[in-house]
Amino acid sequence: MTSETNQLWGGRFNQPTDEFVKIFGASVSFDKVLALYDIEGSIAHATMLSEVEVLTGSELKEILNGLDQIKNEITSGKFNWSIDLEDVHMNIESRLTEICGEPGKKLHTGRSRNDQVATDIRLYLRDYVVMINQELKKLLNALLDLAEKENNTIMPGFTHLQAAQPITFGHHLLAYFEMFKRDYERLQESYKRINTMPLGSAALAGTSYPINRERTAEILGFERISQNSLDAVSDRDFAIEFASNASLIMMHLSRFSEELVLWSSAQFEFVSLPDSFCTGSSIMPQKKNPDVPELVRGKTGRVTGNLVSLLTLMKGQPLAYNKDNQEDKEPLFDSVETIYSCVRIFADMVPKIEANKQNMLISAIKGYTTATDLADYLVKKGLPFRDAHDVVGRAVAHGIDSDKDLSEFSLDELQEFNSNIDSDVFDAISLEGSINSRDHLGGTSPKQILNAIKVGRNSIK
Repeated sequence: MTSETNQLWGGRFNQPTDEFVKIFGASVSFDKVLALYDIEGSIAHATMLSEVEVLTGSELKEILNGLDQIKNEITSGKFNWSIDLEDVHMNIESRLTEICGEPGKKLHTGRSRNDQVATDIRLYLRDYVVMINQELKKLLNALLDLAEKENNTIMPGFTHLQAAQPITFGHHLLAYFEMFKRDYERLQESYKRINTMPLGSAALAGTSYPINRERTAEILGFERISQNSLDAVSDRDFAIEFASNASLIMMHLSRFSEELVLWSSAQFEFVSLPDSFCTGSSIMPQKKNPDVPELVRGKTGRVTGNLVSLLTLMKGQPLAYNKDNQEDKEPLFDSVETIYSCVRIFADMVPKIEANKQNMLISAIKGYTTATDLADYLVKKGLPFRDAHDVVGRAVAHGIDSDKDLSEFSLDELQEFNSNIDSDVFDAISLEGSINSRDHLGGTSPKQILNAIKVGRNSIK
């Protein structure tokens, strides 16, 4: 080995690594995010090696003291990261050897960077899944609180962005509650697959040393241990599953964002977003721009893109580990940080959304949203639904021509379209009557909404 080759793996090499290859292949600029997790894994590994008598008690003590010193150097910003040492693992191991000499060289006994990095990523992701779900829970509670407040606030429900049927703002918010609750559940369910320990798989085939994987898992708090060494070091499906779940969360946030952008516009004026979550214009003094929902909508693309990157990364790799997997970290880290910040900011913003009840009501009236209720009324009077549909369609056409809502028609006017219509029709075609009539599980009636809120609170305790 020449003096210029890498001291940690240079025995095989007769030439130093090309300078640009060093830069091109180095990952320490981004994988240092894993530094504290790497140290956590190393402490557990060293402890286990001591217990199976691969390390002596004094060697363990020196290693643990050295790792503690490195941890302090990293957290205080004094650690000297080196591209020459390629990645976070080699940087820490090299520094450990500087501190405690020969014992530092023994830490890597019975493991490889392959199972080391797979463990680090799982430890990292495990923590962040908990943190993201905590923010999701805040968002879920905020949606329930706002839905309860706006339980009776009438607004149009839309299909094709056209006014369709009357609902309440509370009912609309509960739709997002259900979406985000599924997201919350998906993250919870994925946790067990993340919380599986690959350490002990070494490079790909395990190790001949008498390691105790159960003990290492116990120290690190892993629920399960990987059952196949090849699989443990080569697949990143747990990270892809997270990226998929993150993409779903962002898709739901993006849909909500899109509606908030529309609803806060002068053309809708359904809601007012808090000033602290908006910005103004550098040229137009009247503007209040919905920056937060727009940014979240925009960030959805990068999270979805990260999912595609990870899927593409894995699809062509033969077993076991390949250098390709260095590319798993940046998209994963970006998705983690993005999803955490987006959920957090929505959880903070939602409680401060103000509904413009009057504009919502006017919009519901404008859209002939009780037309279906009139059709249902005629069906109950014995008319086949298709005939009822035609009758109401003609009534709506007349309303458009005369600029009148169905509820503004006189009884005589309505009876011109069908003689079965009686005075009780107005109970059916009023906005309140329409909403109250859907008194079943999942329906729009205020009674059902309050029940749904109660069930929702119990489901996320």
